[in-house]
Amino acid sequence: MAQAAAVAKPPAPPRRRRASATPRRLPYLLIAPAALLMLGFIAYPVISVFYYSLQNYNPTKPWRNGYAGFDNFVHAFTEDPVFWDTLTFSAKWVVVEVGLQLMFGLALALIVNQTFVGRALGRALVFSPWAVSGVLTSAIWVLLYNSQTGITRYLADVGIGSYGTSWLSDTSTVFPAAIVADLWRGVPFFAILILADLQSVSKDLYEAAEVDGASRLQQFWHITLPHLKDAIVLSTLLRAVWEFNNVDLLYTLTGGGPAGETTTLPLYIADTSVDAHNFGYASALTTVAFVILLFCSMVYLRLSKFGREAK
Repeated sequence: MAQAAAVAKPPAPPRRRRASATPRRLPYLLIAPAALLMLGFIAYPVISVFYYSLQNYNPTKPWRNGYAGFDNFVHAFTEDPVFWDTLTFSAKWVVVEVGLQLMFGLALALIVNQTFVGRALGRALVFSPWAVSGVLTSAIWVLLYNSQTGITRYLADVGIGSYGTSWLSDTSTVFPAAIVADLWRGVPFFAILILADLQSVSKDLYEAAEVDGASRLQQFWHITLPHLKDAIVLSTLLRAVWEFNNVDLLYTLTGGGPAGETTTLPLYIADTSVDAHNFGYASALTTVAFVILLFCSMVYLRLSKFGREAK
């Protein structure tokens, strides 16, 4: 009987192996070194700026170094007229530049989105300025605005203006001249992003609109623009932040002159830190610029309803 019971007893089910957690953690382990490096290169400078904004720190005057509290911020808002002038010009620069770049970029995207002979070449020419570095762009326009060999000399040859005129040294022409130079580099950015979004618009919508008798303007207003809303919001926000922090082009073209007419807040921060060695006050100005950009970005995204369908 015992032998029969032993034979009739069913075999024990095989043990399930515990699923190893390593495969799930492997992607995080692989990206950990790069993430730590990025954190170090980004977090440390940001924390340092916040720290030095509360300090009096000037390597050339070490006897004045020490904790300052909020004195740097109070000085910026109440005793430094240059801060307000540069902040006002920065806002003017961003509004004019981003507005014009969006307008011309949208127009170029609509043009190169059409079917015509040589469209590939046209797109390459439109997008090529974006591949040029900021310093090289500045060097090109410095040569174009040169009073001896640039545009003004050829205009003087045909009777427009006078010889030796420099648009970058005249307070009445330096702002438009700088605007044109940065437009050449910034317009392709909008054209690229908007064209990429235009490719996803269904042609059936336009065909249905034509059947209903909608004009080209009505199609653009009711079909194209609503579809491009998120692309326009994102591109304008990114470009506004970049233009606010624009240093290379204005520094190379004008150096903030003449008479401080083209000095933006980042240029003023650079002068305060690099030339005057007042790193504490420059850090405070950088913190103020960071807060302004963060606040304006949040308000802009909230008002534009980015990522939400229009009702």
